[in-house]
Amino acid sequence: MDLTDALRTTGSIRTFSDQSVSLETVYEILDDARFAPSGGNRQAWRVIVSTNFEQRRALRDLYLDGWHDYIAHALAGLIPFSPLATEEDRVRASAQRAAAEARSKPDGFAETIDQVPVLLLVCADLSVLAAVDRDLGRYQIAGGASIYPFVWSILLAANERGLGGVMTTMATRNEDAVREVFKIPKTFALASVVALGYSSTRLSKLRRRSVEEFTTIDNFDGQPLTH
Repeated sequence: MDLTDALRTTGSIRTFSDQSVSLETVYEILDDARFAPSGGNRQAWRVIVSTNFEQRRALRDLYLDGWHDYIAHALAGLIPFSPLATEEDRVRASAQRAAAEARSKPDGFAETIDQVPVLLLVCADLSVLAAVDRDLGRYQIAGGASIYPFVWSILLAANERGLGGVMTTMATRNEDAVREVFKIPKTFALASVVALGYSSTRLSKLRRRSVEEFTTIDNFDGQPLTH
């Protein structure tokens, strides 16, 4: 697949056919993705391929709990889990929890994630991450630069093989419980659950903001970069 095509067609896929994906294919995807960049080339990722029914069902329940919180925020008119949320925002979201649960759909992605052909838990080794924003007194994000390029490479490698998928962080909402289910050490963080499979729907054209909308010259409020 041409690189430009890959970048423009690797969207988030959450509906999958019943076609199975072999562990050999999963290996090939990870074998390509492992060349992703990371801080100090420390390659802080660790991947768990989930195949056990009971563990998958437990993950589904924990994921769905976080999803209901997400929907509750949306129903309250809030950006879900915003780092800038106030205590009032949290109270408003909590008040919508029951309404969010009532909107649950039996065939929704969150409700059926345990049935996805491939589930990968991508963990981050905190002992080797260079989190340069650790001491800034704000939400930390820099450490993810050593993990999420690897996750994105998984999705690109899957697309190359005709698979679709999605990178999701919802299960991290209940990280301690997920850690217990999958015996993940406390020195590792749950960075993402990646769902992969053959898409059951036709991929529509991806919609993204134009370069002019998010790029400026010299200053944050500078002139937009145009062509």
